[in-house]
Amino acid sequence: MSDLVKEISDAQKKPAVVDVRSGDTVRVYQKIQEGNKSRIQMFEGVVIRTDRKNSSTSRITVRRIASGVGVEKSYLLHSPLVEKVEVIKRGKVRRNYLSYLRNRFGKSARLVSKAFDKSINDIHDEAAESAEAEAKAEAKAAAEAKAAEKAAAQAELDAKAAEVAARHEENK
Repeated sequence: MSDLVKEISDAQKKPAVVDVRSGDTVRVYQKIQEGNKSRIQMFEGVVIRTDRKNSSTSRITVRRIASGVGVEKSYLLHSPLVEKVEVIKRGKVRRNYLSYLRNRFGKSARLVSKAFDKSINDIHDEAAESAEAEAKAEAKAAAEAKAAEKAAAQAELDAKAAEVAARHEENK
């Protein structure tokens, strides 16, 4: 039975995910659906926790200070809503759970950065890239159709205005 569960959970995993560690400064690009529109929202902050790295339920908790208030978000790395995770800076830390950062602010909340190979961000998921290109093409087609509709409506209004102006000239 556990083989079946493992097989199903492995099918849900993304083929490649960036190696994210505690202390990293990351940008997480998340797909947000609002009504019938979708957009990509970026959240940048420090990874304060990593959970179950090799599992299909691997999760990171990202923290940032926004307008003087600490904001934390947890992301499932294999979720279809997480488009991409980009490591900006790698921090030198000695533990997995950096809960002590919650009590700090300003310079004391900074982590010492260490050099790392930025090529870890070069992970490509062909299916996600093709879906993104398809969504962009659909959005462009919809925008062009809307612009054509708007131009037709404007042309109709201009024709009516010219007709009214012509009648006005006849009545003088």
